Order: sequence, then structure tokens, then C-alpha cells
Amino acid sequence: MQKRTLGNSGVELTVLGLGTWAIGGGDNPYGWGKQDDKESIDTIRHALDKGINWLDTAAGYGHGHSEEIVGEAVAGRRYEVFIATKCGILWKDDGSDIYPCLKAESIKQEVELSLKRLKTDYIDLYQIHWPTGNDDDIYEGWGAIADLIKAGKVRFGGVSNFNVKQLEIAQKIHPVTSLQPPYSMLVRGIEDEIMDYCGKNKIGIIAYSPMQAGLLTGKMTRERVMAFPDDDWRKTKSPHFQEPALSINLDLIEKLKPIAAKHNRPLSHLALAWVLRRPEVTGAIVGSRRPSQVDETIGAGDFVLPKEDIEAIDKLLKERDEALKKAGVG
Repeated sequence: MQKRTLGNSGVELTVLGLGTWAIGGGDNPYGWGKQDDKESIDTIRHALDKGINWLDTAAGYGHGHSEEIVGEAVAGRRYEVFIATKCGILWKDDGSDIYPCLKAESIKQEVELSLKRLKTDYIDLYQIHWPTGNDDDIYEGWGAIADLIKAGKVRFGGVSNFNVKQLEIAQKIHPVTSLQPPYSMLVRGIEDEIMDYCGKNKIGIIAYSPMQAGLLTGKMTRERVMAFPDDDWRKTKSPHFQEPALSINLDLIEKLKPIAAKHNRPLSHLALAWVLRRPEVTGAIVGSRRPSQVDETIGAGDFVLPKEDIEAIDKLLKERDEALKKAGVG
């Protein structure tokens, strides 16, 4: 598998990393439905066996359950894996929802809990999960992460879902190693200015949802979407899985399949290779709930899209964007 250097860290990561959002389980408003813990552990270990060298998790995934599973899965293999987790999102007392909190004291309490759940004495990449919208909070929160780096509890600091202005604020306090934004064929907002800024400032981009929560695997059908369990967040919270966008997206997927087939590749490989075509992107987070899903996507790590295919995909994406606008959802 290809490897790329993560921002200013000097660390080489495989271009595919394992995402563990779904492994947090379904007992929360942002879950993916029930998940078997043993299968989760098997999935993580299988990914490491296949050569993936980094995992992405967060305290906010299943009230910290994802971190607990990661800690158990990598026990005895900690030296093999670069662990990225996140802070700055807290659960309400009744567990009904989350809210952002970037107070320094809160972040320093969070890191201790994450270290305990992960069964490690350091975190490779500690990321602010979401900005609050208040610039003062960024100063305080990012300052806390800088303190944790100096204390040796964190190796590198990153942010998630930040815009350029917010990145600029953080950079004044301590260098930002990475940005984790959403990026896929269906969500391309970071191409406007964020990618350019990150490239110029040696901030590695770690793309999340490169297959748009499974929609770009080529296995999603309208019937499957309609059959999602009630505790799957996609059923009620993702516009990509709601009509009229769902039909437009499914039509795009059918048009993309021949391009993937030309290379004897599944659509998931095409979606990942498209994200990785940009040099600013260090890697893509691929969520997996079963070892077999790792096997389905791992081959994308050596797939480089030729120019003519990139151009053909760009044309299809423009047609999809126009269809969305006509439908009043673009």
C-alpha cells in the first residue's frame, strides 16, 4: 500500500486508515446500529494484519466505547499502530445528544479518560473534533492540546471540521499537523480554499467519509436504505440518503460503475482512489464493521486513477450537481 507523510509530523501513514465510528455501537443518536464487540476487535486486528498502520477513533463515538474497543484490540501491538482520537465533544448527562466544549480543563480531563480507555500512555494524534464557533474557544482548546504535547501525553495535534480562519487561529499558537474534513465525490467543499491552505502550510488532510457512509461502495440500493434500523443515523440525519438526493446519487453510482469495471475494481476502490488523487490528502478513513469489509477496500491503497478517468468522473459530478439544483437541493 502507498504511504504518505502526515503534515509536519515526519510520520508515514498508509493511505488508508481504519475508521471506528460504527464500532462505537448504536446506543446513541449518531450510531450505526448494533455492533458485536468481538467482531469489532477482529476487524481492527485484521486491518493491522493487512498492513494498515493507523486507526481513527473518538471519545464521542458511542460514549467512548469505540476507544475501549480500540484499546482492547491493539493490546500487545501498540507499537504497530498510529492512534488518532478526538476531544472537545461531550455527552449530555442523559446521553441524548452531544455538545462542543473546548475549555482547557475539560480537554485535559478528556485526555486522561481517553488514555485509560485506549490502554496507552500517549496518543499519537489528538484532534479537536468540532469548533464551537467561538474564536476564543479555539485559542483555549488548542492551547490545551499544545500543553499536552509538551507534557508528552500527545505526540501531534490536529483538528477536524475547521475552516481556514480557524486553522489560522490555531497556527498562531502551535503548528497544526492535520485537518480531518469530510471529503468524497459527493462532498467537495474543501476544494474551494482549504486544500490549498493545507498544502501550503504542511497540514496533512485526513479525509473522513470518503465513501459517503457506504453510499459510494456500489452496494447501496433504495431498498437497503429503506430497511436501515431506526438507530442508524443515516436514516434520519444524512441528506444524501433522503429523497430526492438519494435517487440522484444512485443514478450517479450506476454511471460510475463502468469506470471501475474497466479496471476490474469495485466502486469502493474508485471512490477512494478519487479522494487520494489529490497530493494534499495524506489518507482516507475507511470505516469497517467486519473483517470482510477490510478485504473489500484494502486494494484501493495501490490504485492510481488515470487522467482520463478523473476527467470522466468530473463530468459526471457536474451533471449530478446540476440535477440536485434542479431538484431544489443543490
